[in-house]
Amino acid sequence: MCFLVIFGVQRYVFFVYQQIINPLNLRCPYCGSLSHLTNIKYFCRLKMKIGNINLGERPLLLAPMDDVTDPSFRYVCKAFGADMMYTEFVSSDGLVHNSKKSFEKMRIYDSERPIGIQIYGNIPEAMLRAAQLAEQYHPDLIDINFGCPMKKIANRGAGSGMMRDPDKMVEITKMVVEGVKLPVTVKTRLGWDEDHKIIVELAERLQDAGISALTIHGRTGTQMYKGEADWTLIGEVKKNPRMKIPIIGNGDIATDEQALSAFEEYGVDGVMIGRASFGHPWIFREIKHYLETGEHMPQPTVAEKVELSKMHLAKSIEVKGEKVGILEMRRHLATYFKGLDNFKETRLKLVTLTDPNELYRTLDHIKEVW
Repeated sequence: MCFLVIFGVQRYVFFVYQQIINPLNLRCPYCGSLSHLTNIKYFCRLKMKIGNINLGERPLLLAPMDDVTDPSFRYVCKAFGADMMYTEFVSSDGLVHNSKKSFEKMRIYDSERPIGIQIYGNIPEAMLRAAQLAEQYHPDLIDINFGCPMKKIANRGAGSGMMRDPDKMVEITKMVVEGVKLPVTVKTRLGWDEDHKIIVELAERLQDAGISALTIHGRTGTQMYKGEADWTLIGEVKKNPRMKIPIIGNGDIATDEQALSAFEEYGVDGVMIGRASFGHPWIFREIKHYLETGEHMPQPTVAEKVELSKMHLAKSIEVKGEKVGILEMRRHLATYFKGLDNFKETRLKLVTLTDPNELYRTLDHIKEVW
C-alpha cells in the first residue's frame, strides 16, 4: 500500500488502492511510475521481500566486510536490530581449491538468519561451483560480489573490476542463478569509473538474468571509498519502471537522517550499512528508532560500551578460540572507545594484550576511569 504525505501536515492520509489510486491512475514513483500530482509525495510502505524472505518495512542490512563481519560481529549487530546480514566475502578460487579459510568464512548460525553467503571471483565455472558449495552451508541466499574495489581483487577482474566486462557479469550471474535453488542477489557499484556509469542499464540486465534483489554502492570502482557516495543513480534504478526486484542502497549511511533520506528521497527498498557500523553496531537500533519516532536516541555511555565490548570479546573467543578470537577483536576494541581523552596508553593495552583476563580487567578499568 502507499501513503500520501501532505506537506505541512504531520500525519499520513491513507488511500485504499482499489478505491482511490487505481481509478485515478495514481502510482507511487518508487514503485516505478510517475504520479500525476506535483505537490504531494508518495512513498512505498511495502514490506521488502527477497524470494520468500520477508524483511519487513524499511529494513537495514549489514554489509559484508572482509575481516570485520565475522560471526562475533554479526552476533552483536543482530542484537542491535540488523534485519539481514552477510558473511565476509568468500573467494570462489579458494573454495574450488579447498582453502580451509574460505570454508570457515561460510560458517553460519540459525540465530543469524536471514543471512547470505557472498562469493566473488571472475571465472564463470569457479563462481558456479562456489555458489553450489556455499548452498551446502544452508544460507538463506547467495550474494555475488561485483562491488569490492580492493586493488588485489578488482585488478584481476573480480569484485568491481568485473564492471569493465558487463557481459561477463551477466553470464556469471545467469550461471549462478540457474545453478542453485536459493535466491541469488548481486552487490555492485555505479560503474567502473566516472566515464562508464552503467548501472541503470546493467540493473535491467542483471534482473533479466534472474536475481532476486540488487544492492548498489553509490561510487565507481576506481573511486574506492573516496569522496561522497552519489545516490542519484541508485534512485534512477529504483524509479525505472522496468525494475521489479528490491533495490538496496549502500554508501555513506552513517546517521539517522541519511537513512531516512535514502528511503524517502531515493525510494530504496532497503539500506545497507557498512563502515559506519564498525565500532558503532548500535547504529541499527538508532536508525530504527528514528524512522519510527523521528527522535534521536542518546549515545551509549562508556559503561554500556564496556559491557558490549566484553560480550563481543566473549563471543569472539567462543567462536574462534582464545588466540585468534583475541587477535581479531583488537580492531573492534580500539574503535569502541574512539574519542576518549587521554586514552592512548589504554588503547595500546587493548590491542596488545593476549590474556583474556587482563583484557577484561582493562575494560573494567575503562568503566571506572572514563
